[in-house]
Amino acid sequence: MASTTTPQKNRIRVGVGGWTFEPWRNNFYPEGLAQSRELEYASRQLTAIEINGTFYGSQKPSSFAKWRDETPDDFVFSMKATRYATNRKVLAEAGESIDRFVKSGISELRSKLGPILWQFASTKKFEPADFEAFLKLLPSEVDGLPLQHALDVRHASFMTSEYLDLARHYRCATVFTDSDDYPSFADVTGDFVYARLMRTDAKLKAGVAPKQLDRWAEVGQTWCAGKEPADLPRVADKQAPVKPRDVYMYFISGAKEKAPAAAVELIKRLA
Repeated sequence: MASTTTPQKNRIRVGVGGWTFEPWRNNFYPEGLAQSRELEYASRQLTAIEINGTFYGSQKPSSFAKWRDETPDDFVFSMKATRYATNRKVLAEAGESIDRFVKSGISELRSKLGPILWQFASTKKFEPADFEAFLKLLPSEVDGLPLQHALDVRHASFMTSEYLDLARHYRCATVFTDSDDYPSFADVTGDFVYARLMRTDAKLKAGVAPKQLDRWAEVGQTWCAGKEPADLPRVADKQAPVKPRDVYMYFISGAKEKAPAAAVELIKRLA
C-alpha cells in the first residue's frame, strides 16, 4: 500500500538565545516559576532556542537528553559550536575540535537538533583556501542525524562572491545579522535561512516597533517561500535558486531583556 504521509511543510521558527537570564524572571517568566522549569515554559512560548553555552564549554550528553525531554515534540534547538574550532589563526587545523564537539552528545537532541552555528571572530578575515579547508571538515551527519551548518562571519572581507560561492558549494547557510556592528548581508547560500536580529530596544514594549515586526514577518514568509527579500542588503546581484526553505529567526543581543517579547509578537504575526 502506498504511503499517505504528508510531507512536512517548511517552517519559520522564532526564538531567542538561551533560556537562563535573570531579567526575564520579571518580564517573561511567570512570577514564582522555578528556575528548573524555565526551559519547559520558554519552549512553549517560542518555537526554537539558540543554545549559546556550547560556544564556551562542552555539555554532557545527559544534558542534551534532558533538554530534549523537557520541550514539545516540534521544538528545535540551534546551537553555537565550540569557539575552539572557530577562534583560531588557521581554520584548517580545527578538525579535532570540530570532531570533539560534534561527538559530544548533541545527537541526544534527536529530531530537535537544528542548525549548528559556527561563529567567527570579528577580526577573522576571509582567506579562501583556509576557509574552504575548514568547510571540508564539517561533517554531514552524526549518529545518523543529518547536520545543518550556519556560518556567522563577522568581518567585511567575507562580503565577496568568492565567499558566497564557497558557502553554496558546501551547502552552508550564511547568517543574516541585522546589526550595525557586524557585516549585514542577506545573500542566501544554504538550504535554510538563519537570521540573528540584534536591534531590540528597551524603550519599546515588545522590543521592536509593530511596523518592523510586521516587516520581519513578511521577510520570514518570503524566505520560507524560497525567495529573497528585495530590500535587505546583498553582496551579489544573482539570487539563489527559488525553493522553499526552513527559516530560523532569533532575537539576539540588543536589549536582551526584550528578546522574548519580540519573539512572541513575531510568532503571533506568523500564525
